Amino acid sequence: MPEAPNHLICNDRLPGYVNSKKRGYKLKILILGIGNILFGDEGIGPHLANLIHKKYEFTSDEHEVCIMDGGTLAQRLITIITEFDRVIILDCVKVDDADIGDVYSFDFDKVPDCIAWNGSAHEVEMLQTLQMIDMMGDLPPVHIIGVIPSVIGENTTFMLTEEIKEASITMENEAIKYLESISIKVKEKRNITVGDVLGNTYAASHGERSEGSVCSPQ
Repeated sequence: MPEAPNHLICNDRLPGYVNSKKRGYKLKILILGIGNILFGDEGIGPHLANLIHKKYEFTSDEHEVCIMDGGTLAQRLITIITEFDRVIILDCVKVDDADIGDVYSFDFDKVPDCIAWNGSAHEVEMLQTLQMIDMMGDLPPVHIIGVIPSVIGENTTFMLTEEIKEASITMENEAIKYLESISIKVKEKRNITVGDVLGNTYAASHGERSEGSVCSPQ
Protein backbone atom coordinates (compact mmCIF):
# COMPACT_ATOMS: atom_id res chain seq x y z
CA MET A 1 0.00 0.00 0.00
CA PRO A 2 1.42 3.47 -0.91
CA GLU A 3 2.54 5.57 2.01
CA ALA A 4 0.78 8.78 2.95
CA PRO A 5 2.24 12.00 1.51
CA ASN A 6 5.45 12.91 3.27
CA HIS A 7 6.03 15.96 5.42
CA LEU A 8 6.22 19.44 4.01
CA ILE A 9 9.08 21.56 5.30
CA CYS A 10 8.63 25.31 5.00
CA ASN A 11 10.49 28.48 5.87
CA ASP A 12 9.22 30.43 8.86
CA ARG A 13 5.76 31.94 8.50
CA LEU A 14 4.58 35.36 9.48
CA PRO A 15 2.33 35.49 12.55
CA GLY A 16 -1.29 35.16 11.54
CA TYR A 17 -0.45 33.20 8.37
CA VAL A 18 -3.50 31.74 6.62
CA ASN A 19 -4.25 30.29 3.20
CA SER A 20 -2.01 32.17 0.77
CA LYS A 21 -4.72 32.21 -1.88
CA LYS A 22 -6.49 34.83 0.19
CA ARG A 23 -5.39 38.29 -0.86
CA GLY A 24 -2.74 39.99 1.26
CA TYR A 25 -0.87 36.89 2.44
CA LYS A 26 2.23 35.08 1.30
CA LEU A 27 2.11 32.97 -1.84
CA LYS A 28 3.06 29.35 -1.29
CA ILE A 29 5.79 27.84 -3.47
CA LEU A 30 6.25 24.06 -3.47
CA ILE A 31 9.52 22.35 -4.40
CA LEU A 32 8.40 18.78 -5.12
CA GLY A 33 10.91 15.95 -5.53
CA ILE A 34 9.44 13.05 -7.50
CA GLY A 35 10.91 9.55 -7.86
CA ASN A 36 11.80 6.28 -6.18
CA ILE A 37 15.00 6.44 -4.13
CA LEU A 38 15.24 2.63 -4.14
CA PHE A 39 16.19 2.64 -7.82
CA GLY A 40 19.30 4.74 -8.09
CA ASP A 41 19.02 7.63 -10.54
CA GLU A 42 15.22 7.46 -10.40
CA GLY A 43 15.48 8.96 -6.92
CA ILE A 44 17.21 12.17 -7.98
CA GLY A 45 14.06 14.24 -7.34
CA PRO A 46 13.69 13.35 -3.64
CA HIS A 47 17.46 13.48 -3.09
CA LEU A 48 17.69 16.95 -4.65
CA ALA A 49 14.73 18.20 -2.63
CA ASN A 50 16.49 16.96 0.51
CA LEU A 51 19.70 18.71 -0.54
CA ILE A 52 17.94 22.03 -1.16
CA HIS A 53 16.30 21.81 2.27
CA LYS A 54 19.59 21.19 4.04
CA LYS A 55 21.73 23.58 1.98
CA TYR A 56 19.63 26.74 1.64
CA GLU A 57 17.35 29.08 3.51
CA PHE A 58 14.78 31.26 1.78
CA THR A 59 13.35 34.65 2.66
CA SER A 60 10.72 36.73 0.93
CA ASP A 61 8.10 39.32 1.80
CA GLU A 62 5.75 37.76 -0.76
CA HIS A 63 6.45 34.02 -0.82
CA GLU A 64 6.81 31.00 1.42
CA VAL A 65 8.89 28.07 0.19
CA CYS A 66 7.85 24.51 1.06
CA ILE A 67 9.85 21.40 0.19
CA MET A 68 8.42 17.91 -0.19
CA ASP A 69 9.55 14.43 -1.17
CA GLY A 70 6.58 13.32 -3.25
CA GLY A 71 8.04 9.89 -3.94
CA THR A 72 5.82 7.99 -6.39
CA LEU A 73 2.49 9.10 -4.91
CA ALA A 74 1.23 10.67 -8.15
CA GLN A 75 -2.55 11.20 -7.85
CA ARG A 76 -2.38 11.24 -4.06
CA LEU A 77 -0.52 14.55 -4.45
CA ILE A 78 -3.49 16.28 -6.09
CA THR A 79 -4.90 17.79 -2.90
CA ILE A 80 -1.45 19.09 -1.97
CA ILE A 81 -0.48 20.55 -5.36
CA THR A 82 -3.77 22.43 -5.67
CA GLU A 83 -3.11 24.27 -2.39
CA PHE A 84 0.00 25.96 -3.76
CA ASP A 85 0.38 29.05 -5.92
CA ARG A 86 3.41 27.76 -7.83
CA VAL A 87 5.16 24.36 -8.05
CA ILE A 88 8.69 23.33 -9.01
CA ILE A 89 8.99 19.62 -9.85
CA LEU A 90 12.36 17.84 -9.71
CA ASP A 91 12.28 14.53 -11.58
CA CYS A 92 13.64 12.32 -14.34
CA VAL A 93 12.46 12.86 -17.90
CA LYS A 94 12.57 10.79 -21.07
CA VAL A 95 13.93 12.34 -24.27
CA ASP A 96 14.74 10.29 -27.35
CA ASP A 97 18.41 10.36 -28.41
CA ALA A 98 19.44 12.39 -25.33
CA ASP A 99 22.51 11.65 -23.23
CA ILE A 100 22.49 10.53 -19.61
CA GLY A 101 22.80 13.62 -17.42
CA ASP A 102 21.20 16.07 -19.86
CA VAL A 103 19.00 18.53 -17.94
CA TYR A 104 15.75 20.05 -19.22
CA SER A 105 14.05 23.02 -17.54
CA PHE A 106 10.62 24.09 -18.78
CA ASP A 107 7.13 25.22 -17.83
CA PHE A 108 4.43 22.56 -17.93
CA ASP A 109 2.27 24.68 -20.22
CA LYS A 110 5.19 24.93 -22.66
CA VAL A 111 6.53 21.37 -22.73
CA PRO A 112 9.20 20.94 -25.45
CA ASP A 113 8.24 18.53 -28.23
CA CYS A 114 11.26 16.36 -27.40
CA ILE A 115 9.88 15.36 -23.97
CA ALA A 116 8.44 11.85 -24.37
CA TRP A 117 6.85 11.23 -20.92
CA ASN A 118 7.19 7.47 -21.43
CA GLY A 119 10.06 6.69 -19.08
CA SER A 120 9.41 5.11 -15.70
CA ALA A 121 5.93 4.30 -14.42
CA HIS A 122 6.00 7.16 -11.91
CA GLU A 123 6.89 9.58 -14.72
CA VAL A 124 3.78 8.61 -16.68
CA GLU A 125 1.61 8.77 -13.55
CA MET A 126 2.92 12.24 -12.68
CA LEU A 127 2.05 13.50 -16.15
CA GLN A 128 -1.46 12.09 -15.78
CA THR A 129 -1.77 13.73 -12.37
CA LEU A 130 -0.84 17.17 -13.72
CA GLN A 131 -3.18 16.74 -16.69
CA MET A 132 -6.02 15.76 -14.35
CA ILE A 133 -5.50 18.84 -12.17
CA ASP A 134 -5.32 21.00 -15.29
CA MET A 135 -8.63 19.57 -16.54
CA MET A 136 -10.21 20.53 -13.21
CA GLY A 137 -8.90 24.08 -13.65
CA ASP A 138 -6.91 23.94 -10.42
CA LEU A 139 -3.35 23.58 -11.70
CA PRO A 140 -1.00 26.33 -10.48
CA PRO A 141 1.97 27.37 -12.64
CA VAL A 142 4.31 24.36 -12.74
CA HIS A 143 7.99 24.44 -13.65
CA ILE A 144 9.74 21.12 -14.28
CA ILE A 145 13.47 20.49 -13.93
CA GLY A 146 14.24 17.03 -15.25
CA VAL A 147 17.29 14.95 -16.01
CA ILE A 148 17.96 11.97 -18.27
CA PRO A 149 18.79 9.03 -15.95
CA SER A 150 20.70 5.86 -16.64
CA VAL A 151 18.65 2.69 -16.95
CA ILE A 152 16.32 2.63 -13.95
CA GLY A 153 14.29 0.04 -12.11
CA GLU A 154 16.75 -2.86 -12.51
CA ASN A 155 18.82 -2.90 -9.33
CA THR A 156 17.89 -1.67 -5.88
CA THR A 157 20.34 0.98 -4.67
CA PHE A 158 20.28 4.34 -2.94
CA MET A 159 23.33 5.48 -4.91
CA LEU A 160 23.38 7.78 -7.94
CA THR A 161 25.58 7.38 -11.00
CA GLU A 162 28.40 9.87 -11.42
CA GLU A 163 26.65 11.40 -14.45
CA ILE A 164 23.55 12.18 -12.38
CA LYS A 165 25.57 13.51 -9.44
CA GLU A 166 27.21 15.95 -11.86
CA ALA A 167 23.89 16.81 -13.50
CA SER A 168 22.35 17.49 -10.08
CA ILE A 169 24.51 20.62 -9.87
CA THR A 170 22.83 21.98 -13.00
CA MET A 171 19.39 21.01 -11.66
CA GLU A 172 20.13 22.69 -8.33
CA ASN A 173 21.31 25.87 -10.05
CA GLU A 174 18.18 25.92 -12.24
CA ALA A 175 15.94 25.61 -9.18
CA ILE A 176 17.73 28.43 -7.37
CA LYS A 177 17.68 30.64 -10.47
CA TYR A 178 13.93 30.07 -10.80
CA LEU A 179 13.29 30.97 -7.15
CA GLU A 180 15.38 34.13 -7.47
CA SER A 181 13.45 35.09 -10.61
CA ILE A 182 10.28 35.37 -8.50
CA SER A 183 11.99 37.58 -5.90
CA ILE A 184 12.92 34.92 -3.33
CA LYS A 185 16.20 35.57 -1.55
CA VAL A 186 18.35 32.44 -1.34
CA LYS A 187 21.15 32.03 1.19
CA GLU A 188 23.50 29.05 1.32
CA LYS A 189 23.86 27.75 4.87
CA ARG A 190 26.00 24.66 4.13
CA ASN A 191 28.50 23.78 1.42
CA ILE A 192 27.24 20.30 0.54
CA THR A 193 26.37 18.30 -2.57
CA VAL A 194 23.74 15.69 -3.35
CA GLY A 195 26.26 12.96 -2.55
CA ASP A 196 26.29 14.13 1.07
CA VAL A 197 22.56 13.53 1.59
CA LEU A 198 21.96 10.21 -0.16
CA GLY A 199 22.12 8.25 3.05
CA ASN A 200 19.36 10.10 4.88
CA THR A 201 16.81 11.13 2.25
CA TYR A 202 14.38 8.42 3.37
CA ALA A 203 14.60 9.41 7.04
CA ALA A 204 14.33 13.10 6.17
CA SER A 205 11.23 12.59 4.07
CA HIS A 206 9.48 10.67 6.85
CA GLY A 207 9.56 13.46 9.40
CA GLU A 208 12.95 12.89 11.00
CA ARG A 209 14.18 16.40 10.15
CA SER A 210 15.78 18.59 12.71
CA GLU A 211 15.29 21.90 10.93
CA GLY A 212 12.47 23.98 9.54
CA SER A 213 8.82 24.00 10.41
CA VAL A 214 6.31 21.49 9.15
CA CYS A 215 3.71 23.03 6.86
CA SER A 216 0.47 21.37 5.86
CA PRO A 217 -1.90 22.77 3.24
CA GLN A 218 -4.18 25.35 4.83
